[in-house]
Amino acid sequence: YDVTRRETFTNLSDVWAKEVELYSTNEDCVKILVGNKIDRESERAVSKEEGIELAKELGCTFIECSAKTGQNVQQCFVDLALEIMQVPSLLEKGSIGGKGDILKPKPETPVAPPPPPVGGCCA
Repeated sequence: YDVTRRETFTNLSDVWAKEVELYSTNEDCVKILVGNKIDRESERAVSKEEGIELAKELGCTFIECSAKTGQNVQQCFVDLALEIMQVPSLLEKGSIGGKGDILKPKPETPVAPPPPPVGGCCA
């Protein structure tokens, strides 16, 4: 969410959290709540404490970052990876779960060669 726009924060619990629960393919899904644009502190509309509280309610890790300055961006991925490593069921082969194989890549479909030209001087 954007820490300078409250509606992006509100949408997390009203919309996005429900979508994650509905479509996640593993009940042990690891989630991280990321507040972005902390470089714009004077425009902040959502406090860090509110973010921490919502993360607790949603059962996820919390971090704030700035994509513009790069502050904590890498740490977001490190924290997420560390959380995943703490959940053995996510490390097992075939841990996608029962809702489908949405994370498996589709096999490439070969492209058919173009049809030969019709007509022309040599037809």
